Amino acid sequence: MSLINVVNLTFAYDGSYDNIFENVNFQLDTDWKLGFTGRNGRGKTTFLNLLLGKYEYSGTISAHVHFDYFPYPVDNKEQNTVDVVGDIYPDYVHWQLMRELSLLDVSEDVLYRPFDSLSNGEQTKVLLAALFLKENRFLLIDEPTNHLDKEARKRVSDYLSKKNGYILVSHDRAFLDNCVDHILSINKTDIEIQKGNFSDWWANKQRQDDYELAENEKLKKDIQRLSESSRRTGNWSHEVEKTKNGTRNSGSKVDKGYVGHKAAKMMKRSKSMEHRQQSAIEEKSRLLKNVDTSESLKISQLTYHKHQLVELDKVSIYYGERQVCPETSFTIGQGDRIALAGKNGSGKSSLIKLICGEDVSYTGMFRKGSQLKISYVSQDTSHLQGSLSDYAREHEIDESLFKSILRKLDFSRVQFEKDISTYSGGQKKKVLIAKSLCEKVHLHVWDEPLNYIDVISRMQIEELLLEHSPTILFVEHDSEFCDHIATKVVEL
Repeated sequence: MSLINVVNLTFAYDGSYDNIFENVNFQLDTDWKLGFTGRNGRGKTTFLNLLLGKYEYSGTISAHVHFDYFPYPVDNKEQNTVDVVGDIYPDYVHWQLMRELSLLDVSEDVLYRPFDSLSNGEQTKVLLAALFLKENRFLLIDEPTNHLDKEARKRVSDYLSKKNGYILVSHDRAFLDNCVDHILSINKTDIEIQKGNFSDWWANKQRQDDYELAENEKLKKDIQRLSESSRRTGNWSHEVEKTKNGTRNSGSKVDKGYVGHKAAKMMKRSKSMEHRQQSAIEEKSRLLKNVDTSESLKISQLTYHKHQLVELDKVSIYYGERQVCPETSFTIGQGDRIALAGKNGSGKSSLIKLICGEDVSYTGMFRKGSQLKISYVSQDTSHLQGSLSDYAREHEIDESLFKSILRKLDFSRVQFEKDISTYSGGQKKKVLIAKSLCEKVHLHVWDEPLNYIDVISRMQIEELLLEHSPTILFVEHDSEFCDHIATKVVEL
């Protein structure tokens, strides 16, 4: 066991006036299975890069281990996988590699295939196996679940649960719960470490939020009482001050010195009350430091004139002579929330292309309602650029609602002024989802929408979908999200 010590860490990117970290202090044990969570854009990947020594910073980070990063950058993906493993760890022992691959349910033949011919799941497993062979290393695992199907996620999660000595950035709640024993969280105003898995941390956060909100309600009542008292006292002192130039009821002259002194005492008391009021407001701000507040939203979907929007009966999809989607039958009715499930390569994205109107070769019967309007969220975000305002105008959506959804998903107002191309991967996915929810359509079709999106935002997207009940067909490997949202599951 050894420690990673972070002392007075302060960091901001060149040209930025906002510190991502400011005088941060904490310790990590190199034996921990550490889950790393926090909203998109709060610095998770940045912190991993600081551990790797990629940026200059003030403060100190000290450790008696070396850091390795996943996903390992493979420069030549055309070479055989066994050579990729050799690049990662030249001194590996073959039987030890085979032991690791066996734990991940990967057959030996993948080693003698070009690396780029492997599926996303196979590539992830091989890289993890090679990295865990190295000794005296602390592994920084950055979002390994992206593009992994449900079965592969379970296998990788089980594998990690038997290891230790890593930081894991993942937004999949079930995945985290299965394989971590501590949580490092970047909150609104601080960084904290708690023992336990994600569910333990989330339960503690909800209790803390509830406590802070209850304290806030008490403070608001105190502030209101102090404000009214201060206003009454201020009015009284003002009235007393006015009598300095008047007369007593008996007609005798007013003692201006006495009245002025009395008015001054009243004014002092009033100022004291105002000071107490301001102190209470500041205390309220401190109490709410880590509560993620959000505004309510109104999202409406168009109503189609028929209940049934789409019907597929024994549909198979082909690329040339190769069948990419086996015979499939299902319908999409108004109000359905359908999860399209299956292993990677089973044809989910091909079915989505067919439904969205792309030219796809198929057999069987496919019907789609006439003039059916569909909003599509793709896996790809590389095309996003420009300002949010221009993006809203280009796609003819309500800019106010668009930005309100993004505010709910933890976009700061400063973020609204930046070019979308500079956003993190999770923030770009939020732009696509917010745009989709603003579009006046009959059906939403989302293809792996949650890749890179933080856990809290996933929960808020769940709340939006459950509250407004749009008709939606989606592909998503986050089992918690599917369990909460789907009214029907179509398994390929």
